[in-house]
Amino acid sequence: MRGLFIALGLLAAAPSWAAHAYAQFGDIKYPPGFAHWSYVNPDAPKGGEIRMVPPTTPTNYDKFNPFTLKGFEPPGEGDLLFDTLLTGNSDEPTTAYGLLAEDVAVAPDRLSATFRLNPKAKFQNGQPVLAADVVYSFKTLTSDKAAPQYRVYFGEVKGVTAVDERTVRFDFKQPNRELPLIVGGLPVFSRDWGRGKAFDEVVTEVPISSGPYKLADTRLGGRDVTYARDPNYWARDLPTRKGMYNFDRITFRIYLDDTARFEGFKAGEFDFMREFISRNWARQYYGKQFRSGDVVKRAFPNRNPGDFQGYIFNLRSPKFQDLRVRQALNYAFDFPWLNRNLFYNIYQRVDSYFPNSEFKAEGLPKPEELALLEPLRSQLRPEVFGPAPPMPTTEPPHSLRENLRHAQALLKEAGWTYRDGALRNAQGEEFTIEYLNDQPSGNRTVAPFEVALQKLGIRLIYRIVDASLAKQRMDQFQFELTSRRLVASVAPGSELLDRWGSKAAHTHGSSNIWGLADPAIDALLQKVIGAQTRPDLDAAMRSLDRVLRAGWYSIPQWYGSDFLVGYRPKRFVLPAVIPPYYDVHGWAMSTWWASPENR
Repeated sequence: MRGLFIALGLLAAAPSWAAHAYAQFGDIKYPPGFAHWSYVNPDAPKGGEIRMVPPTTPTNYDKFNPFTLKGFEPPGEGDLLFDTLLTGNSDEPTTAYGLLAEDVAVAPDRLSATFRLNPKAKFQNGQPVLAADVVYSFKTLTSDKAAPQYRVYFGEVKGVTAVDERTVRFDFKQPNRELPLIVGGLPVFSRDWGRGKAFDEVVTEVPISSGPYKLADTRLGGRDVTYARDPNYWARDLPTRKGMYNFDRITFRIYLDDTARFEGFKAGEFDFMREFISRNWARQYYGKQFRSGDVVKRAFPNRNPGDFQGYIFNLRSPKFQDLRVRQALNYAFDFPWLNRNLFYNIYQRVDSYFPNSEFKAEGLPKPEELALLEPLRSQLRPEVFGPAPPMPTTEPPHSLRENLRHAQALLKEAGWTYRDGALRNAQGEEFTIEYLNDQPSGNRTVAPFEVALQKLGIRLIYRIVDASLAKQRMDQFQFELTSRRLVASVAPGSELLDRWGSKAAHTHGSSNIWGLADPAIDALLQKVIGAQTRPDLDAAMRSLDRVLRAGWYSIPQWYGSDFLVGYRPKRFVLPAVIPPYYDVHGWAMSTWWASPENR
């Protein structure tokens, strides 16, 4: 759900106006009346352009509505067009400050939060942002005409009321430190957007929003999309926006082929590109453009938790419902070989659903974890209460041959034996796996895994489809095995309901592509959402990690600790400070500025 700020929390229990910030665990860095974020240049000049490529699967866009299930919106739209009631920053993981809302109050019982809108807030058509627009945005996003994951995400919100023209109150089903600010991340749009149409029929209409940029070209079907800075942006002088969004134009160029994209980068067709393929980073970022300094490659450090990336089992398939089968397939994956031979030792192994973070379970459960796990003991596997399981490895003294023998034994226990040239079950059915992928460049990383599966008698059917068909099939959960990267959060919360909650398992378009529907996991998710302190959150997340890892629901792959970026340094000036928690695309778009020759 791009554009939603999810790392938010509660500052105070008593209702008092002029609360300039909310912190989930009370840690507020910036005082009332602060001037700007510490990592921006408040005097950064406006002008120039930055040209990028989308960080996700490239495809042409066919709609302007980013909140419906079907179709593809232009890349960057959610971040650049839509303001929210509150906004976070890049150096505090669980604090948010006023944007559309100039202040907010939370009831003593934490069952409601009331926002007072900034009287300066206006949409790009000049109309004021009013409470009625906030109510309309919320009710629309939680209706059956919007993408269903919004109903999951806002599921604990009982209702919303316009108290007066510029005051809106959200009521909650239960007290929760995160909930008041979940709604603070609501993207707000005008009641007039698509007026007279059902929301899922609002396709070609340009959003009426209040963000810092407008669409420069309102024709659908283009290969590129450009956003033009709104010189009359209502929030340009707010401390939460000072020194930000400095480019006059932000363009995303869309290439449907990886080779054409990189050649376009070297030819100067765009300026900024995050690299996800280690071979490209090691072998292609050279040549006269790099020697001259026109283009540089740079690894930008950060303190973000590592992203989870892995092969995902669709548990709706009968063949993957046996844990022994899922565990056996994990033993067929040889990450050390891949890292040595294909990745130039750039990556680290994903060994947790929350790698490189305080949320990763290690060793035996700590007392605070046991306090959460013991009441669920009858629903959990015994392994949850032992040492956190390591990932299978082929590093000496282990080997792939040894791992495949172990996998073979597990498969035999699960009723799969090798006969007539293939691994078969008691009914004689061959064990095949359809691997759904929309990235042809991934074939080289899948091939060694395919060979290992062949040694077990399993046939991998590699199904490459285009992005549109892949999205359609994934939204409908029509796959057996796929690969996904899940962006990590420094303050996880309600969005995890959409990822692993039982309700989301049956909601088309949700992030629960596994099909996980486990009451114990649901109970731990509620502990995550209801955490009262940061240590409470850490304990709940580590407990969740133990349960997920004990279920062998995925085959964890790899992650990179830095952002690998190629860019044209002569066209930009970077802020002096790199913040600790950031997304590199958003950071570049929002805080860099154009060099004199680019203005």
